[in-house]
Amino acid sequence: MITEFLQGLRVLDLSQYLPGPFATRLLADMGADVVKVEPPAGDPLRTLDTAAKPGGASPFYRMINAGKTILALDLKDKTDNEAFARLVQRADVLLESFRPGVLDRLGFGPERLAALNPALIHCALSGFGQTGPYRLVPGHDLGYAAVTGTVDATGTPEAPVIPYPPMADHAGAMQSVATILGALMARSRSGRGCFLDISLSESLLSWQAPALTVPPARGAAVINGGAAFYQIYRTGDGQFVTLSPLEPKFWANFCNAVARPDWTPRQFEPLPQHALIADLAGLFAAEPRAHWDDLLGDAECCYEPAHPCTEVADHPQIRARGLLHEHDGMTEVLFPAYVDGAPPPMRTPVRDGRIADVLAEWE
Repeated sequence: MITEFLQGLRVLDLSQYLPGPFATRLLADMGADVVKVEPPAGDPLRTLDTAAKPGGASPFYRMINAGKTILALDLKDKTDNEAFARLVQRADVLLESFRPGVLDRLGFGPERLAALNPALIHCALSGFGQTGPYRLVPGHDLGYAAVTGTVDATGTPEAPVIPYPPMADHAGAMQSVATILGALMARSRSGRGCFLDISLSESLLSWQAPALTVPPARGAAVINGGAAFYQIYRTGDGQFVTLSPLEPKFWANFCNAVARPDWTPRQFEPLPQHALIADLAGLFAAEPRAHWDDLLGDAECCYEPAHPCTEVADHPQIRARGLLHEHDGMTEVLFPAYVDGAPPPMRTPVRDGRIADVLAEWE
């Protein structure tokens, strides 16, 4: 059972918005006891969605903080600050997303944290890291994608596009989780905690090594729009389909299915393949999506329609795996892993807690 993996692990979450809370939700999914400490006004994500119920929290907030206990503490207040110090003494992991220096000013710099709890794994997740000329520069996902070259490499020759979902936010969350788990393994041998300096921009940068080695012009490389065999096409009814037969055998299957075996030897024409892309665009534009679904769905040619988000839940594979659940006005995606054949369990809702109760449980 996935919830047994981190059972007994105590995590303090001082982060807001998406990256840090997504990371700690992954830890909660694996059984960690996550206590999210928010200022009295709450995490700003609570009100991000204008469709939130009056007096209620945004569905984005509820889904990203499911499985956690929320405490409202003002770390500038002496009583609350002391209560947080007691939590630190009992915690295994502290994840925060303040700009560098903020936690120090609140009285919880590295020396104080180490004194309170020498075994603490402290993960500081920031935009650009704790050092360097950009350490205090404010930003969000789009800016981090811009700095790392992600925006420049994504889109059409005419213009880049905004990557979605937020790539740096999710890369940073996954990097945090992986590094925290590694740090916990090291602590199991040494008994000592450590300080982890992880940045959203560098987490995404680590995905960009191929692009930095061979910089891809938009719409000119194999997997960013330059190849006819890795492309998005518009159908006759204005919908979109994808084609991605990288392997020659799958490309041959496509060419045979559309009765164009003469296209088979053209797969690796020089990039960008403007002429071949135009030929395939004309082909797909001649018929509605349903025609191509019927013709290519079983042709073993790596064809998939570009499903609108409203169709995803009805996809037979998505439905069979059972990770999507509709409840309380939101679509929740469960932890994407089966353990010994068992599917992941439903998450418990985010819940408000009291400091006295959490301290008692963490004794």
